Order: sequence, then structure tokens, then C-alpha cells
Amino acid sequence: MSERLTTEGFQGYLVVTLSYWVFTLTDGAIRMLVVLYFHQLGYAPLEIAMLFLFYEFFGVVTNLVGGWIGSRIGLNRTMQIGIGMQVVALSLLAVPTAWLSVPYVMAAQALSGVAKDLNKMSAKASVKLMLPKQQESARLFKWVSILTGSKNALKGGGFFLGALLLAQFGFQMALLLLAGMLLISLVINWLLLSEEIGKTQHKPKFSQLFSRTREINWLSAARFFLFGARDVWFVVALPLFLASTMEWNHLQVGGFLAVWIIGYGIVQSLVPLWLKRGQHLPDGKTAMKVALMLAVIPAGIAWGLVLQWDPAWVVTLGLLLFGVFFAVNSAIHSYLILAYSEHDKVATNVGFYYMANAGGRLMGTVLSGWLYQMQGMAACLGWSALMVLIAGLISIKLPR
Repeated sequence: MSERLTTEGFQGYLVVTLSYWVFTLTDGAIRMLVVLYFHQLGYAPLEIAMLFLFYEFFGVVTNLVGGWIGSRIGLNRTMQIGIGMQVVALSLLAVPTAWLSVPYVMAAQALSGVAKDLNKMSAKASVKLMLPKQQESARLFKWVSILTGSKNALKGGGFFLGALLLAQFGFQMALLLLAGMLLISLVINWLLLSEEIGKTQHKPKFSQLFSRTREINWLSAARFFLFGARDVWFVVALPLFLASTMEWNHLQVGGFLAVWIIGYGIVQSLVPLWLKRGQHLPDGKTAMKVALMLAVIPAGIAWGLVLQWDPAWVVTLGLLLFGVFFAVNSAIHSYLILAYSEHDKVATNVGFYYMANAGGRLMGTVLSGWLYQMQGMAACLGWSALMVLIAGLISIKLPR
């Protein structure tokens, strides 16, 4: 019986991972398409950041209610709904340029934000439920690190793909090609994934959406500031800095961001091999130490820019180093949220945790456009260092 469960779990894991990969590839491509295309049209940094405002805001809302919905209808269904909504969002953006006003793009991005976080919440929560209970601990850390790391590598590939499609086919055709990829993924998911993943006998009440578990609340708070620290320089400031200050073309910008995310994903997949010592797995103390080390890096990059060192070397090499430590910290968080969660609460806990994640991205996205437009890249990195430091101090409260 145990072998049968393992086989079924592995097949489900492959289907979930494939769906997650395709979705992530297209999501990264959309982000790069929107940033570069609207920069090309002459939009200011803050205006470009506002295009993603509803994308991040509705991600917060989706993560709050997504786990509750998944526990009622099944995580496979929430994943399929997410893929379908992304196809619609892509189709809405593939219209003549004259239609692409800021409110219109914000509305389409809102739909994309809901789709992305439904997909991510479903994939992450499914991993725990596919493992037999007696095999969780170490295997859970390994499987969730592989899923998350490979997702980020594919997101990096999506950045490059978006820049490449924009250069070769233009904005509208690129979006239609991405929508076709998602439709194929949706059919495979619909045919092969079990209908019962994450569906609980006990239906949680809406009042149970907000976590009342101390360690999950603290972990979610740390996650909020960790991802705010990344997106405050990554979402808008960095691609515009590379395109304007360093005068890189679309493919160079997309290529660098792709290398950053792919390297980050590879490191994240390898974290279990680096951190595991015998039977000891990472805990709150590990998360705190890595966050405090990470905070030094953006502070150092900002200082280098203030001193007017060569920005090409300071920013590119500094942010590659940031990616290594950020990947380790993120992988530890992704393991801890599942380790802290009981089976019947995993969907709602993961949803609550990724609500905090999306909230941090929302804060970082708005600050990225505003700070870069008002004070430049050094200010974005200074705020990044402060947010990582806060995440590290919050992690002191996590179980040791």
C-alpha cells in the first residue's frame, strides 16, 4: 500500500511540477514584456510600477482565500482555474496598442495576479499532501526545494523568453504564443491530476482563514519583509537601471535577469544538500542567521553606488551574490511553512503565508518605481537592506 501511495504521489508531483513550470515560464515572460514594452512606449518608472499594483494586490487577496477554496474544491481545481485565468489575462493584453491604457493593463494584470497565486498556492500545498506521513521531514525539504528552485529557474528563463519574443515577434504575438503554451498545460493537468488533492472532510470556516499559530504568523511576517526587500530593487528599478543608465538592449536586460533568477533557482534546489547535517533540518535560528548575513549585501551595493564605483560591476556582481543568500533564505522559509502545518490545515496555512509573500511584493513593487524615480538605485538597495534586517530580527521569534 505504501509503495502504491508513493507511486501515485510521484506521478501527481510530476504533473503539478510540469504545470507549475509552464505557468512560471509564462508569468516571467509577461513581466518582462510589460516592463520593457511600456518603457519603450515612454512610461515613467512609477507608472510602470503602477501597472503591477493590482497584480500584487489581488495576489494578497487570492492567497488569503485561495487555501480556503482549495480545501473545499481540491487543489487540482484551484490550479486549473489559475491556468485558465492566465490564458484570459494574456488574451486581454494581446489587443491593439491604442487600447492599452494604464487602467486596462492594471485590470488585466489583476486577473494575472489572481491566476499566479492560485497556481503557486496549489502547487506548494500539494507537495506535502502527496508524501506519505511517515516520509515527510527530509523528503519534504528536498521535494519543496526542488519544486521551488526549478520554478525560479524557469521564471528566469521566462524573463529571457519575454525579451526574446518581444524582439522577434512584438508584444501582441508574444502574448498569444504564451497563451497557447498554457492551454496545452491545462489539458494535461485536467486529464492526469487526481480530483481529491487537498480536499478535506472538515470544511474550514471563513473565520479560520487567518492563522492563529504563533510560528506561522512570525514566519509570514518575515516572509513579507524578505520579498519586499527583493522586489524593491528587482521589479522596476533594476531593469530600468540596466536599460537607461547602462544602456543595455532588451535581450541584454532580459538575459541578465534570467541568469539571476536561474542561478537563484539552482541554488534553491541545492539548499537541502548544503544545510542538512545528519538528521538536522533548518529551523528558525537558521533562517535568522541567513537573513542577517543577507542584509549586508544590498547595504554594500548601495554604499558602492554612493561612492561612485563602477555601477556595472557593483550592481551585477553584488546582486548575483544577493541571489545566493536570498535563495537559501527563501528555501528555508518554503520548508518551514510546510513543516509547521498539519495535514488538514496545510492549504489554508500556505495560503496565509503566501498572502504575506504577496503583500511584501506589493510593497516592494510600489517602492521600486517610486524610489527609483525620486532617488535612484542606491535608495532602492538601502531600503532592501533595511527590510532584510527586519526579516532577520523577526526570525528570532521562530522555533529553534
